[in-house]
Amino acid sequence: MSMNSWFWSAVFHTRDIDITKRLDFSSAIAVLGFSLIVSILRTFDIRVEAARVMVSAPVPALVTTHILYINFYKLDYASGLAMLLEIYDFPPYEGYFDAHSIWHLATVPLTILWWSFIRDDAEFRTSSLLKKSKTKAK
Repeated sequence: MSMNSWFWSAVFHTRDIDITKRLDFSSAIAVLGFSLIVSILRTFDIRVEAARVMVSAPVPALVTTHILYINFYKLDYASGLAMLLEIYDFPPYEGYFDAHSIWHLATVPLTILWWSFIRDDAEFRTSSLLKKSKTKAK
């Protein structure tokens, strides 16, 4: 899902037209929604499948509603926090980089930090589950 978001972001910044903007924003919203689900399930260590569904179900509903809203009703990306990212916008420098694309470039270190956390967390979780299974086997 993350690769989809990066792909449409790259396409949007290459060809800024209405459809690429909508695909960029929609995929970014989907990634945020998926990350929220994973964060909630992981933070509260929800393991029972029925509870996972009950906790997770509102998020895809909200994400889907929001994606439909921005695509078919009003694409208002200048509101809220996003406005701060666009407020100091400038035209592409020598035809290549604008303020928003530089903002995306600045997120690369955060992405590396985030995925290193995910990897470390997965390793920790796997090792703790293996320890539990070994103690149950004895």
